Amino acid sequence: MIKDEELLNRVDKSKLPRHVAIIMDGNGRWASYRGLLRSAGHSAGVKTLKKILTVAVNLKLEALTVYAFSTENWKRPHAEVDFLLHLFSEYLEKEKREMHEKNVRINFLGRWEEFSTGIQNQIRDATSLMKNNTGVKFSIAANYGGQDEILRAAQKLADDVAKGKISPAQITSELFESALDTCELPPVDLLIRTSGDLRISNFLLWQAAYAELWFTNTTWPEFSPEEFVDALIDFSKRDRRFGGLSS
Repeated sequence: MIKDEELLNRVDKSKLPRHVAIIMDGNGRWASYRGLLRSAGHSAGVKTLKKILTVAVNLKLEALTVYAFSTENWKRPHAEVDFLLHLFSEYLEKEKREMHEKNVRINFLGRWEEFSTGIQNQIRDATSLMKNNTGVKFSIAANYGGQDEILRAAQKLADDVAKGKISPAQITSELFESALDTCELPPVDLLIRTSGDLRISNFLLWQAAYAELWFTNTTWPEFSPEEFVDALIDFSKRDRRFGGLSS
């Protein structure tokens, strides 16, 4: 077992990504491999999230965003959706104080106002509690879809045009980004997906335009701080050209 200090020292702090996004996939597969209910996989995944956030805090990453519940997840069986929402609520209640003590600033992406009143209040409370913190910007994408986010931003700007607040010619990339849920975050530098699938599943489509992609067959409950650090080290070795040529 690698000690925390030794693990963190493996990373070149000068070459860290500013914004890491993670598709936390494979909870159900992890559970089925073990003959357990899918709910057991989701519970195990929460424990992994806590470990990865701790690494992000210790490395002083600027931003970490995780895909917790997509707009498509409502299609799952009602019992699983109910459990996921309960787990989400439980996570906020149990972890918000510790996150606050670690100077984490929490944020929520997506149409979370469609959740129950109780969860909405928890989201507002957690956001308010940590609003002045200056550490890792930890964003949870909940009832989120990248296409939906882009559509909502376009509708907002179209409404501003209709009201005469702006003209179509004034809609720049910068203005469009200001209408996105991630308006306070830098672009995604590194996007990680666990559990073997090689797609980004409608996650941060605008923000990940030039993200480096890192895939692993490891399921999310098994994803360790060591493997997270491996992804960060791999990122530090990438030649990022952004459409240009290497210098």
